[in-house]
Amino acid sequence: MEGISDIKIKGIDETRPPRIRKEPYINIFFKLTHKAPVEWCEEFNRLVAKRDYPVKIETSTGLFIETWVRKPDEIEAVLNGLKEAVNTCSQGYITRIEAEASAAQDVGDKSEDAGEQGRLNRIIAGLNFDD
Repeated sequence: MEGISDIKIKGIDETRPPRIRKEPYINIFFKLTHKAPVEWCEEFNRLVAKRDYPVKIETSTGLFIETWVRKPDEIEAVLNGLKEAVNTCSQGYITRIEAEASAAQDVGDKSEDAGEQGRLNRIIAGLNFDD
């Protein structure tokens, strides 16, 4: 099973390779190792919103990071920045999911501390089985 921490940039989209054109930019489509969840994609788009060049990942596909550069020499720096952004996004996503799970667990624990079940739990916890 593929997890969030396994999301990495693995290459260029073979169906849309970078090409030199008459326009003063080069479109680049980086391919991820596997499809990212919609929430991860939204978080990634927020994280990279203020870059020098526009960067985005379509939330519906969750598999390609789209950007562009003006010169071929800029590609390596852009890739390194995007690798860092993918890592940061994955770590933030995992932290958020863990926090939500912990909060849900806390709510569940508190509901058992109330009412008759809570009273029963306290009585059982307080029983002394020593001779």
